[in-house]
Amino acid sequence: MAAIRSRGNKDIELKLAAIFRSALISGWRRHQVLFGKPDFIFRSMRIAVFVDGCFWHGCHVHGRKPGSNTGYWNPKLARNKARDRRVSAELRKTGWKVLRFWEHELSRPAKIVSTVRSAILQNHSSLILHHPVKKRILRK
Repeated sequence: MAAIRSRGNKDIELKLAAIFRSALISGWRRHQVLFGKPDFIFRSMRIAVFVDGCFWHGCHVHGRKPGSNTGYWNPKLARNKARDRRVSAELRKTGWKVLRFWEHELSRPAKIVSTVRSAILQNHSSLILHHPVKKRILRK
């Protein structure tokens, strides 16, 4: 378990940023102060994006259960899942659209781009469609 890093593992966030850039999705920010510490936010559109590591957030497909020290790891991973649900619910309650992607979904960027564009259109289509700079977000 020493190989699993809880901090400083920016690889999956950087992959998602690269997906956004290649799809010309702009307007996102990282490291913004918001409840739950989303990985990316679109502040004006009130969209919070999380990219969850399969191990740390208990992916039902790729998450693995540690074989040793289960007295620590099982409750830890359960707390992480409960925190994710709590954070998503709180953000939604305050008017944010929450998008969560699994680490393994980064291998299918077209699906991620489609989901993000749909959320942008649903939340603020008039804001984007009538703003010449923000039209870039929708370009395919």
